[in-house]
Amino acid sequence: MYDQLLRSITDQIDNDNKKRYFLALSGPPASGKSTISEKLTNDLNKKGYKTSILQMDGFHYDDQILKEKKLLLKKGAPETFDVMGLINFLYRLYKEEEVAIPIFDRSLELSRSSAAIISKNTKVIILEGNYILLNNYPWKELHKFFNSTVIINCEEKVLEKRLIERWEKFNLPKEEIKEKVYKNDLPNGVNVLKNSIKADYILEN
Repeated sequence: MYDQLLRSITDQIDNDNKKRYFLALSGPPASGKSTISEKLTNDLNKKGYKTSILQMDGFHYDDQILKEKKLLLKKGAPETFDVMGLINFLYRLYKEEEVAIPIFDRSLELSRSSAAIISKNTKVIILEGNYILLNNYPWKELHKFFNSTVIINCEEKVLEKRLIERWEKFNLPKEEIKEKVYKNDLPNGVNVLKNSIKADYILEN
């Protein structure tokens, strides 16, 4: 399926070489979105199609805002993102040649504004994030921008294991890890799998 996806993208670009190509890459937390988006970027760049990644995570609300909204314990859930801000960036990328974009810094646990540049010669933009294919407002407002959609499918038990291992790397107490995984991360992942629109391509990971 991955090779088919790569061929489809390049065929579509060749058939409409004047416009940027927007690819949505969705999936639950810990499903491998970053790995696959980086692989796609490298493979497309090698074929001569300049590709950049726009991360949904760059539009996380700051912790101070989450505290004010009483959402800090739900950080990473759909309501903890500035969706309309992301939509505005997609409008800009559709119309403007060069745009500075935010990046989420996991070492700092915050979004850094204007941390990368999508240059004027960028042909493909991969929007990568958990909720970008959700079939509810305001997330579904994103869908009009996409030329193709991809979702990564992953069994719940596999997600559970990966999420636990992710937090273990931070040396958190076991009870805190359980709280994060079973009350936030795993339900968020199930939400993605159950409530996203049908994607053009499904990748198993």
